[in-house]
Amino acid sequence: MLVTNRFVVAPDGAAEFTERAHAALTALAARPGYRRGELLRAFDDPAHWCLLTEWDSVGAYRRALGGFDVKVTAVPLLAQSVDEPSAYETLASAAPEGEIVIVASDRAAGPYR
Repeated sequence: MLVTNRFVVAPDGAAEFTERAHAALTALAARPGYRRGELLRAFDDPAHWCLLTEWDSVGAYRRALGGFDVKVTAVPLLAQSVDEPSAYETLASAAPEGEIVIVASDRAAGPYR
């Protein structure tokens, strides 16, 4: 499961934002079910940032949000992200030069429903 939280940060707030994002990423990384995370900035417009995390499941992510350190450091930051859907389930994947692996949706009986 992939979570993308996008942010628009004024240039004069970038240093404070990155400090807060690093703390949030550290807190999230300590939670069970966390696989990886990255803080990203857009090449074309450096005011646009993304905090990307990958989780074992939607349940692992939701439980992580209840952890004390996450509530203190990550949740306030995530609340400032662009208001849009942020949690995505994997429906198809492919390794480099590999075949596409299709996975059924957890939301419906068939894929992509």
